[in-house]
Amino acid sequence: MKTLYELKQNLATIGQQLQKVENQLAEKAVDPNATMEEIQALQKSRDDLKMRFDVIKQQHDALEAEQKAKFEANNNLKSIDNPKERIIKAKAELIRATMQGKPVPVDVRAALGDRNSTGGEKFLPKTLSTEILTEPFVKNPLREISTVTQITNLEIPKLSFTLDDDDFIADTETAKELEATGDVVTFGRHKFKVFAGISETVLNGSDSNLVMHVERALQSGVAAKEKKVAFATTPKTGEEHMSFYSTGIKEVTGENLYKAIKAAIADLHEDYRENAKIVMRYQDYSDMIETLANGNATLYTAQPEQILGKPVVFCDSAVNPVVGDFSYSHFNYDLTVLYDRDKDVKTGIELFVITAWFDHQIKLKSAFRIAKVAPQV
Repeated sequence: MKTLYELKQNLATIGQQLQKVENQLAEKAVDPNATMEEIQALQKSRDDLKMRFDVIKQQHDALEAEQKAKFEANNNLKSIDNPKERIIKAKAELIRATMQGKPVPVDVRAALGDRNSTGGEKFLPKTLSTEILTEPFVKNPLREISTVTQITNLEIPKLSFTLDDDDFIADTETAKELEATGDVVTFGRHKFKVFAGISETVLNGSDSNLVMHVERALQSGVAAKEKKVAFATTPKTGEEHMSFYSTGIKEVTGENLYKAIKAAIADLHEDYRENAKIVMRYQDYSDMIETLANGNATLYTAQPEQILGKPVVFCDSAVNPVVGDFSYSHFNYDLTVLYDRDKDVKTGIELFVITAWFDHQIKLKSAFRIAKVAPQV
């Protein structure tokens, strides 16, 4: 049996011959010197070629349809046995459909745990939104020590337990804070967008490369947003409560950074001190060690916890070290995440865009301290 390529070549050859005879017949028909025998011979030749063309075209169309069906079957999500590969392919198809302005296939939505079976707004399927928002590839250091959830209209108590007697709160600072602000935290919805630029090369490349590129870009954006709001020294209006530096957390000073951090740890109530961690810039830590070492190489090889007495998490956004129990730092995302496409008018690059809503609540200010070097008099 001939291949599809051979049938296409035969179609082209017969088609050219048929066109040539059609032209000759048209010329003979208006030529008064042409005999009826010549015209009839051309008509017979035309009919013969037309019949041959139709037979070959029928074979071509049947084979093409068969191969197309096989290709679609092989590329159908249901035909992929490996669950991981099936998810990657579904993600890639969602991204490509979005960038091309086409509807996302139903089987793609189903594979990604779509919550929006009725159509309407473009809700990002659960599998994709969970991985981008709560399981980022690019880490925000706070995620390893803070609480992260994805619950709509979340309300939680500030303390994980209570007793029938309010006097059980030994820390007077905490007691005053609860009395002043209440014992429940209500999370709001603060909108933000993340853009992932996609070139034609990436869009038309392999499924795995496309998905990895888009997810990493979006995850990096989410991590950057979290760090930005948590350590903003001049937060946006409405985001003041998200920053450690603008919520009225107590500042503890020392003549140098080492003494300020040690004093901040000591100033915490024991309920928070036990699980306390230190978030600070690596540059500040390096400068502190250099001062403390004073030529002694031993300190350079020691673990930060051995020197400061508590685990240290490095984050370049922490302009002043934050000390405390970071389980009282809580990021919450709304379940609803929208996706769309856009274009960077400056570069011409197409963008895959997500719109999400989140909040960062410092559940108890009394669980934290900010360490600062005292101004030199």
